[in-house]
Amino acid sequence: MTTLIRNLLFFAIILANLAGCTSMNGQETIAEAEHLLTQGELTKVAKIAGYILKTKEFPLSEKAKADSVLELCDRIRKDFSLTDSMVLQQLIKYDPNVTVKDLYRLEEENKLDVRLLDGEKRYFKNCVSNLFLLDQAWMDKKYPKEESKPNSFTLFKLSHTASIIEKSDSTGKPVNPVRMRLSYTLRVHANTVPAGETVRCWMPFPRENHERQTDVSLITSDPAIHTISPETDLQRSVYLEKVAVANEPTVFHTEIEFTSMGQTFQLSPGMIRPYQKKSPLYKENTSERPPQIVFNSKIKSLTNSILQGETNPLLQVQKIYRWINDSVTWASALEYSIMPDIPGFVMEYRHGDCGMQTLLFMTLARYAGIPVKWQSGWMLHPKEVNLHDWCEVYYQGIGWVHVDQSFGLQNSPDPKIRDFYSSGIDSYRLIVNDDFSQPFTPRKRYFRSEPYDFQRGEVEWKGGNLYFDKWSWHMDVAYK
Repeated sequence: MTTLIRNLLFFAIILANLAGCTSMNGQETIAEAEHLLTQGELTKVAKIAGYILKTKEFPLSEKAKADSVLELCDRIRKDFSLTDSMVLQQLIKYDPNVTVKDLYRLEEENKLDVRLLDGEKRYFKNCVSNLFLLDQAWMDKKYPKEESKPNSFTLFKLSHTASIIEKSDSTGKPVNPVRMRLSYTLRVHANTVPAGETVRCWMPFPRENHERQTDVSLITSDPAIHTISPETDLQRSVYLEKVAVANEPTVFHTEIEFTSMGQTFQLSPGMIRPYQKKSPLYKENTSERPPQIVFNSKIKSLTNSILQGETNPLLQVQKIYRWINDSVTWASALEYSIMPDIPGFVMEYRHGDCGMQTLLFMTLARYAGIPVKWQSGWMLHPKEVNLHDWCEVYYQGIGWVHVDQSFGLQNSPDPKIRDFYSSGIDSYRLIVNDDFSQPFTPRKRYFRSEPYDFQRGEVEWKGGNLYFDKWSWHMDVAYK
């Protein structure tokens, strides 16, 4: 219950931004909403937000915030949509003797994500698929025991990273260019937006200030009229508009070509120079970024425990990287917009997806005084195309070096191949973001579906934001 309350307090912070609202039934609306939200009383919180939206005395700015609160309530319900009976129904196929007591035990072991909403337990929609990743006994029930063999993607990465290492020199110059053509489609479901209304859409677009991502070209777009955001936008997009037609989906499409290269740095502790701690680069990239990068007591304690007095930045990064690799299991994530403290979640539950692991790495590294910044977009490996997050560490005298925490240590006797992703990156990447939670061009009017990352896209109309369940997305990749 303590974890539940801590998580929900995040939304109280959002509601606190509504300070100054008038009262309802003699009680301050914001104070009441804060209390109810910490109890998981989403229905009552939604009632308060609805009151704000319907009452003329509230200014438009407050109504927009109330609309965002309603969205958050809805998003929590969507992610935590399973009852215990639904979870049991999924698990009984693998163990006919499973009981509610088993669920409670798995909850205590942090292997089933659960929240108390409106007085009832609700489980994360992907908690069963995650359980097979997090619990060996359940994994054995789903998959027959057999000799462990590396899958094709693992073998591909081993071969590809070995090639990058072989072709690289001491300068870290990018190698192994891959030319790719991306066909990206975003489809808003029919009748989601009233006919005749304009749908506003932001789709991912490559950043162009990286030596390993070059020759970017927008081949075509639908609609043809578009706005590519300036290169200064740290979350880069192409903006499109269409008018909704009755009974038809509103479809946006882009085709983009670019060249991506791999890169690795053959680093040693003696190559790292002392940081210039008064420089803007150092200060910006070692600072806290609430609510997700915060140097609380648990972060401080864990960092000190991992580093054990180590002061060399390269060795510090290696220690943090290996601790997360050994201690955290990849698992499907909640939507980030309903997660108040992603690094704290990963520390407590010891699982998380690529972005969650990256945010924990960044927080630990920044607290240790190592400059690190977010980077993300897509992984575009053959047959393994998906959203992906990683980061970059700055070493004085070297520059920015890629770190892909969730790709982890590779199973190889060669330390250069084993440790590749702690100081390198492969050729199959699309860089869209060099930071998180940055504004778009043109600016979005409503609360984003993903307030931190930007990979799938963002969509809205004059009536509000269109969440992920209102549209679909698909990426096809052609290798040239």
